[in-house]
Amino acid sequence: MNIPKIELVPVKRLHKLALKSGVSQLQELLGTTIPEGWPQFPEAFDVHDEDTEASELWPSYFFVCPEGALVGNGGFAAPPNETGEVEIGYEIAPAYQNNGYATAAASALVEIALSRHGVSSVVAHTLAQENASNSVLRKVGMSLVAELPNPEVGKVWKWSIPRST
Repeated sequence: MNIPKIELVPVKRLHKLALKSGVSQLQELLGTTIPEGWPQFPEAFDVHDEDTEASELWPSYFFVCPEGALVGNGGFAAPPNETGEVEIGYEIAPAYQNNGYATAAASALVEIALSRHGVSSVVAHTLAQENASNSVLRKVGMSLVAELPNPEVGKVWKWSIPRST
């Protein structure tokens, strides 16, 4: 499997404020190009006053390709829960989909999470149907472990990879 290289750049409050002012402001701050149609989930960049040490330990990231273009973003939904489970999520800009960037991003997030103390497994959720996200999660070693009800979309699939013993 040929996975492209990406750089994970931690999302800081100043990035969120810049994006709130406009994509061009963020582009200038990051020194990168930002593709059309990104972000698909702007709520990921909402500015919150309750930024904590935990959110800095489990941040969101910009995904930047070697050519300097921003290809997407993602990160951790929250610190690990009481059982040591941590959830990842990601999005790749439409112009960069189907080029391996989602696999590179998910792989990097899984690696980061499993390297941290207290993490027993990494999980992700997808729509309850076969799609590109399922393929990405399989490629990074996740297995489908449950189908769960979801008030917004009906049902979702839960994927997981445990820490190796």
